[in-house]
Formats: sequence, C-alpha cells, structure tokens
Amino acid sequence: MTKVDLKAKPFNLTDEDIKWVQDTINTMTIEEKIGQLFVNMGSSRTEEYLTETVNKYHIGAVRYNPGTAEEVYDQNKILQEKSKIPLLIAANTEAGGNGACTDGTEVGVEVKIGATNDPKWAYEMGRVSGVEASAIGCNWSFAPIVDINYNWRNPIISSRSFGADPDLVLEMSLAYMKGIQESGIAPAAKHWPGDGVDERDQHLSFSVNSYSTEEWDKTFGKVYKGLIDAGLPSIMAGHIHLPAYERHFNPGIKDEDLMPATLSKEITTDLLRGKLGFNGVVVTDASHMVGLTGAMKRSKVLPTSIAAGCDLFLFFNDPDEDFGYMMDGYKEGIITEERLQEALERILGLKAMLGLHKKSKTEILLPKEEALAKIGLPENKALFKQVADHAITLVKDKQDIWPVTPEKYKRVLLVDVKGVQGGFGAMLGGKEKVVDIMKELLEEQGFEVTIWESTEERIMKLPEDERAAAIANVYAQKRPIHELTGSYDLIINLANVNPGTVQRIVWPASKGTPDIPFYVHEVPTIFVSVQYPYHLPDVPQVKTYINAYDSRKANLEVLVEKLMGRSEFKGESPADPFCGFVDTRI
Repeated sequence: MTKVDLKAKPFNLTDEDIKWVQDTINTMTIEEKIGQLFVNMGSSRTEEYLTETVNKYHIGAVRYNPGTAEEVYDQNKILQEKSKIPLLIAANTEAGGNGACTDGTEVGVEVKIGATNDPKWAYEMGRVSGVEASAIGCNWSFAPIVDINYNWRNPIISSRSFGADPDLVLEMSLAYMKGIQESGIAPAAKHWPGDGVDERDQHLSFSVNSYSTEEWDKTFGKVYKGLIDAGLPSIMAGHIHLPAYERHFNPGIKDEDLMPATLSKEITTDLLRGKLGFNGVVVTDASHMVGLTGAMKRSKVLPTSIAAGCDLFLFFNDPDEDFGYMMDGYKEGIITEERLQEALERILGLKAMLGLHKKSKTEILLPKEEALAKIGLPENKALFKQVADHAITLVKDKQDIWPVTPEKYKRVLLVDVKGVQGGFGAMLGGKEKVVDIMKELLEEQGFEVTIWESTEERIMKLPEDERAAAIANVYAQKRPIHELTGSYDLIINLANVNPGTVQRIVWPASKGTPDIPFYVHEVPTIFVSVQYPYHLPDVPQVKTYINAYDSRKANLEVLVEKLMGRSEFKGESPADPFCGFVDTRI
C-alpha cells in the first residue's frame, strides 16, 4: 500500500486540517467507516429518503439523477444538513453546467471543444461548469474526460474525447481543470487507465487498452502524469483492462486472472500510485457495468475494488446487500485495516481540501435566490454559439459548391439519415427532428425546402395488408435520374446518429432513392453529421462533408451561416475523420 501524504498535492492540508481528518476517523464506528466508501445514486429527492440514506448507510458521497437547478439545490441542502460528515456531491459536467442541472448551460461536447484547437474554450467549459455546479451545492465533478480517441469505432468517446493527440488532450484537460477549480469544484479525470483503443463498450462487455507499456507511457501515461503533476485531486477508474502493465508488475499473471483497473492492484496501486505518484482520490466508474460485474461475484467486486486501490465505490445495487458485501470483505481481510485507513484519509482529505469541514451545515450552500441566479447567465449562454463558430468543421471539400444561396440552389431536398433507432431516448420521443429545424432555418433564408419521406415511412403509411407486397417490391423502387435533377438544385443529407454501441448509419434496403446518396455526381450534395463525427467510411462518395458536432438549433443556426458563406469554417478535426481509409478522401 502507499502512504497518504495530506500535506502534499493535491490536498495541501495544514496541520489543523489533518487533525480534523484524523480526529473524524478516530471517532467513527466501523459502520460509518464502511459507509464512507460509497457514492450513492439517489432514487428519490424526498427529505425522508435522503435523511434515511445518510443516517442508515453513512455514505461518503452522492451522484444524483438529473433535475432542475432548484430541485438539485433543495436536495443537496437536505443532504448536507442531515449528514454527520460533509458529503462529496458530484455532478457530471462533461459539456458544461447542463451536467449539474437540466436547465444548466452547455458549452460544448469534448470533440467540439477539441475542434476549436483552442484551450480557451475548454477553460470556459470548466469555468461555466464550476459556476453552475457549485451554486447548487455540488463540490465534485466526474470530468474532464481525458481519453484519447485512437479508434473511430469506439462507442464511448466518439464525441466525448478532446481528440487523438495526447498533447491536445492534456492541454484541454488542464484548461478545463483550471476553470472548474476556480469555483471550488474538485475535478475527477476519467476513465483510468484510458479509453479509446478498444471498440467495445464496458457498460456491456469487457474493454481492453491493448497498448504496450512504452506506447501507454507516451500517450495515456503522458496525459495522466501531466494532470497529476498539476495537482489533479481525483480520478475515476474505468472498467478497462491494461494487460501490458498488469504483466509488467506481475510477470507470472495468467490471462484468466487479468482484471479491469477497478479490480487490479497492479494498475490502480502499482502504476497509478506507485509509478505516476498519484496521491489523490480514486472512485470507481458505475458498478452496474458488465466490464466490472463480469469479472467476479458482486460480493467480491465491492471489497476487491477497495483492496485494488479505489477509495470510493460508485453506486449501490441494493444498499443493504452491498453494504453487507463491503463489511464482509473488511471482516474477511480483503480490505485490510491499513487499506481502509488510507481510503478514509483520502476521502476526508478531499473534503478538507474543499474546506467542507470549516463550514457549518447551513453555510455549505449559498442562499437559494443567489444560487439560482447563477444558472444560465447570458454571457455564459453566449459561449455555445461562439464555440460552434470556431468548431464546425468542413472535413471534405471536393466540389465547387460555395456559397449555398437561394440564387444558386433555390430547391433544396433534406434527407434524414438514420442510425439504429432504439433505447430509452427513442421510447421517450418528443424531440424535434433535425431536418425539421433545418427546414425552418433554410426557409427563413429564402430556400424552397422539401424533406424526403423515406421508403420505410411510406410503407408504414400503407394499409397493413399492403405492406408485405410493398416490402417485397422495395428493390424496384428505382426512378429516372431526371426526377432528381429536375426537382432539386441541392441535396443535404443530415445524419443525427447518437454515439453509442451502434453508431453507424443504417441504410434502408431500397436503392435508387434519395435515402442513400448515390447521386453525388448528379445533384450537388452536402453531407452533414450533427453528432457522430466518423460517418465518412459509410459515405466515402460524398464530395462535401461537414462535422457540426451538435444537433441543437443554436448550433444549426451557426451552420447555416457557414453554408451561406457569411462565416468561414474554422474548425479543425481533432481526430482523423477519414478513419484511415483512402477512399474517404476521394
């Protein structure tokens, strides 16, 4: 085990602060000590539930469900007033204050910030995150994301990474860290030891960082070392394997004994604390992911994560059961007395670093009216469009098409390019389609705009007894080319595909219809991706390809200005949008 130095980075505590840490630990019951290891995800915001949770389970930290600023403020006020020991309360401000509350201010997702190639915007993302999260009672955030996107197929960080250059990722992450810490929020860089190499989702399967020790040192290691040297206070460990370093520190380890970082002493103690010298807090990623639960029984997962070097365990499954598993792990010696002491020193040390021990329970939060006034400040909201102006990227420009004006291209056809439709988002529905927003914006500029109704949509409108014949005839849905060239002056394909496990375009079975851009040599065509930035492998034939990085109306307004030549394209792709293929550049 590694000794905690509370006087050193990132804690920098005084003797008085350290006395509070040690005195608090010395007066805690074993139940209170075990409780401090948990980060709870609340299932309710009622005072009764919150009070019972802090009193019964003695939790050390909270990460809450999304809510409005007022809801989160009220919740956090109850939590701090009812908790015996001040709580770490974490937001998830990956893109701005909207990660702290639903009415918070988004500045931009990581890939969009990376495309500006200017750390100023990463700083602003951190600053706004800090202003809004701290106002409503948060003091910790699971950001920045410091993964490096080396694999365009990766489903976790396709839009949640600053890019593929370790130097850029480090520069942006340091700027974000500076911005959020100005408001007294402790950032937690994630996902240790680094996502972006594998193409699998650790929510659903194992995930491996397959780099050699030398490759890792020059990339992910460089980023983490730079952040640690700058005083990074906490890290979120991902359920990601790093076999090269497990074998480095444990040469005789068998393949079947390799573990994700959250369960690996070699990765989270020997490498992170030993070689890199990290002295701060480590929290696991969410404990329901298969990358963790697939490694061993849950009853062993909990104490093994602490034994491996994690200090905080993210989320109960069943609170009574999980508390019992952690307690049993302590009684069985999986968690040693020494290891428990270290974890508690770091957890309480972080709380002392934030000054939580110096404030009364009623002083930890700002007065409510003052707090809520900090959400959505006009100058902070204005940043979203400023980032969009600097980020939207003209990736491929192989035809003489600019500017796009009603004089040149009066009749515009918009084609809604889809991915797999599903998940909770599809079930909830109700979100305005990007093609509808774009139609409105272009018509305001004087274009005549038609939205293409896909073959599937047309078939679904038929009487049920006619659909089978229509589907059987789908390959015959051809049409003369002149129907396109005679009807439209420009076709814009809009891909609004959510990044995730299935993030590729799903083309319909029909050929020869505008669903698929076969017509790039017949009608001037522009392909725009408003989310996933790596669609070019699925549309290598297009001559004009744009990454807009965001589907919000304010972002599309900036895009239209650029299409019409009123604003230049300024963004620079932070990772290879051609995805290593030759044909995507043709």
